[in-house]
Amino acid sequence: MSLTKLNTEELIAKCRKQDQNAQLETYNRYYKAMYNTAFRIIKDTAEAEDVMQEAFLTAFTKLSMLEDDKMFGAWLKKIVVNSSLTVSRKKSTNREVTLETIEYTLTEDNSVGVIEEELTSIKANTIVSTLNELKDSYSTALSLYLIEGYDYEEICQIMNISYSNCRTLVSRAKESLRQKLQFV
Repeated sequence: MSLTKLNTEELIAKCRKQDQNAQLETYNRYYKAMYNTAFRIIKDTAEAEDVMQEAFLTAFTKLSMLEDDKMFGAWLKKIVVNSSLTVSRKKSTNREVTLETIEYTLTEDNSVGVIEEELTSIKANTIVSTLNELKDSYSTALSLYLIEGYDYEEICQIMNISYSNCRTLVSRAKESLRQKLQFV
């Protein structure tokens, strides 16, 4: 049976036995999502890649700590989020915001033509770049809540804050994002 046809539990069972093909297949299944998670928190491509790769190494070396193989994705994501938050805290004193450039296509009459898909992409890029301009705690809380789909209790644990602080933080972050988007 091909590894690509294995379900997660079977694949993780093979990873526990140090099967490198199973590890590669696991990496191929999860790396994009884990990179995106790290990038949304760190906001730096190279560091997000490093965090993602380190998270996989950590996960493969500590598979014995995983109690339920079905939960591998969530467990790996928690490793990525925690590692990303650590990196983000370390670099918060020298934080730089990078703006993504938006490419337009020229039509036959040399006017700028933007189709609806590109317009939607531009709006999404604007929101993401505005989200990155928020202070770190706001950006992290909103990313975890809106993009990663964590609930308040999970965010409390990840950010090590109380439930009421978490709700207040997310609420203030949303309001700050709304205000910044009004001027864009």
